Amino acid sequence: MLGHIDAKPKVGYFLGTAALDTHTPFKGIETRKVKDVMSIPVVLRETVTVSDAVVTLFLENVGSLMIVNMEGTLAGVVSRKDLLKVTLGHATATAMPVSLVMTRQPNIITVQPEDSVLDAARKMIHHEVDSLPVIKSIEGKEGLEVVGRITKTTMTKLLLDVALGT
Repeated sequence: MLGHIDAKPKVGYFLGTAALDTHTPFKGIETRKVKDVMSIPVVLRETVTVSDAVVTLFLENVGSLMIVNMEGTLAGVVSRKDLLKVTLGHATATAMPVSLVMTRQPNIITVQPEDSVLDAARKMIHHEVDSLPVIKSIEGKEGLEVVGRITKTTMTKLLLDVALGT
């Protein structure tokens, strides 16, 4: 009825004229880069304890923490769920290093600053993660530097901004 989806017998559903309109505000999302919307990452060293990670998670009000090694390169990511799993029923778990709990490289899904926001959204949906570290290569070093993060909240804010035209 609104022209976003049309249908034909024996053909099925397809995009309508309103969805193909080039003046729609959502066309701008296609050109947005991760670097334009990313937020500051919350980074901890892999030697900190699970207790420190839990405190940081609550103080920073985030869903995941980026973990770096002694060289400052990405070593892993730890989420609320990871910390909850290890602390429930284990009184001594809070003293263990966060490196025993985190998801390690190369099992981390990442994006780069020049990637499109749509690619980041696809990765988040496909891999069912709440946030992605934004990384870049360090010249002369092996490893990846964490320069930002992109989250479901970032995506929601972006959609709201585009819908309202701000």
